[in-house]
Amino acid sequence: MIAKVKPLTKHQIADLAILVALASLVVWYILDALSSSTQVLNLILILPFTVLTLLLCLIQFIYQLIRPSVEALSVEAVKSVLPVIALFAVYTLTLPWLGFDVGTCLFVGAFLWFHGERRWPWIVGYSLSFASIVSLFFAAMLPYPMPMLVFPS
Repeated sequence: MIAKVKPLTKHQIADLAILVALASLVVWYILDALSSSTQVLNLILILPFTVLTLLLCLIQFIYQLIRPSVEALSVEAVKSVLPVIALFAVYTLTLPWLGFDVGTCLFVGAFLWFHGERRWPWIVGYSLSFASIVSLFFAAMLPYPMPMLVFPS
């Protein structure tokens, strides 16, 4: 007995198109990187993330094809997205004065608060942890100094 194949919904087609676009950009980037240099030190970070991203795209592509179609997706109202956009704009504009470390900590804390988290230990702990890890990682990995207030750049 042959199972009936349901046609893809608009949402599934859009999701698949985004996955194909993302995979295409990743392939384009790795090909560009390979054409610039094939030295191992230049590709040591790019190649694993390329493979991982393409594998995740493939898994999600297959999942989109086999999952049952969803009737309607709930879309957030524009009024709930605009404050996050404004918060990100303030974050990026104040980075030269606040530094990446303090600015990231404040941004993550405000973002968590905006999305309903009210437990102060969680907000402070997560903000400090995330900002510290990301700041130290970027300070160590980037070849140029970043503006920082707490950590050395």
